[in-house]
Amino acid sequence: MALNLRALGNFLRDSLRLLEKISSNASPTNTPPHPRTSAANRAGEPAQRRAKSSNTVSGETIGSGYPGDFRGQAAIRYSPAPDGDPDPGEVVWAWVPYEEDFTKGKDRPVLLVGNAGRYLLAVMLTSKDHDGSPRGGQYVDIGSGSWDSKGRPSEANVGRILQLEASGIRREGAILPRQQFDDVAEAIHRHYGWKQRG
Repeated sequence: MALNLRALGNFLRDSLRLLEKISSNASPTNTPPHPRTSAANRAGEPAQRRAKSSNTVSGETIGSGYPGDFRGQAAIRYSPAPDGDPDPGEVVWAWVPYEEDFTKGKDRPVLLVGNAGRYLLAVMLTSKDHDGSPRGGQYVDIGSGSWDSKGRPSEANVGRILQLEASGIRREGAILPRQQFDDVAEAIHRHYGWKQRG
């Protein structure tokens, strides 16, 4: 039953995105660009990525469901609370856009690591082992937990910081033990210079 509800939710979300895309393509071509979209055209960013993320500036959504990956500075926080609300230090499930195309993605577990404005900041979890891979330094072993129904050990990918709205969190998976969270926090500090609070 849960799988069918998830499939239905994915179908509805994809349908809404398709309608939004059709609607935006139907608008007049001589409409001037939004004055803040030029800031999204960062040097060195792939053209396809710029096209998909050009509706976002400084974390603000402009006609898109995903505000773009977080590229600023934030504090890492560990403040899980068994209150039903998503909090830093918890593993939750959410829709995560693909890095190369923000209009597509999939439901997956993520570790919440902080906040930036109205957004929760998170890193993706994966059960794929990256030890020895060229990008292995951006993956941190965190062990297994209830977020993986097969009990497989997971790794946190600190190479990408996601911005998620609390309303987009579908379910809580677990509270990550403090030691594993501190390992992830240390890797984020090495990659981005963030400090840990709490």
